[in-house]
Amino acid sequence: MIDYIRSVLDVVAESPFVPLEAHAKKGVLAVEKLAEAMEAYCAGNQSILEERTDEIDKLEHEADKLKQKIRASIPSLIRLPVNKKDLLSFLKQQDSIADYAQAAAYWMTLRPCKDIPEEIKEGFLELMGTSLKTARLYDELAGALYKLLATSFSKEEIKETMTIIPEVERLEHDVDVLETSLLKKIFENEEALGGAGVCHLIGLVEKIGGIADKSASAADRLRTMILRR
Repeated sequence: MIDYIRSVLDVVAESPFVPLEAHAKKGVLAVEKLAEAMEAYCAGNQSILEERTDEIDKLEHEADKLKQKIRASIPSLIRLPVNKKDLLSFLKQQDSIADYAQAAAYWMTLRPCKDIPEEIKEGFLELMGTSLKTARLYDELAGALYKLLATSFSKEEIKETMTIIPEVERLEHDVDVLETSLLKKIFENEEALGGAGVCHLIGLVEKIGGIADKSASAADRLRTMILRR
């Protein structure tokens, strides 16, 4: 049966799993570029920030094209080793990683990093670093997913991949804790930052934290997709 599924996928349509790992890579690359953009933002280097924002925009666009390719390649008349709806739900969450990176980069370009206390800058760099760790670990998970789909889910591979998911979720929780701490610092400096400055930084916290949230959500959809196959 496994060989039959593979042969039908090869003959009838391009497997949707071939570009899936590449799509995940685009997302983590966008987050890596965002980490560089954050460093430039905190250093007040507007030109580097804009360069990285353009690069992130291109990566997000490439991820969107891959997403459309994956959707179009899902055959409707043959059996896949996973539920089609589960796969599409999973893809939506994975695609959001690049979306949040793009949104965070754009958000930083809207308002310069002026009069921001060092403790808040440090908080943003720590939040960004942990969000990047989460995205990278998710990327590792996506690579394992590609292998699983290619081999139609052996029990040992399922067990091995499942151990990565709680680690992604743990990192996402760490990001939540960092978000709360950073928001507290922002409000403590409300007088120096001003109302508009506070609102801008709150929005940036939410967008950066959203990267870890979407990474964990994609990991959860992966778990669902495997368990319901």
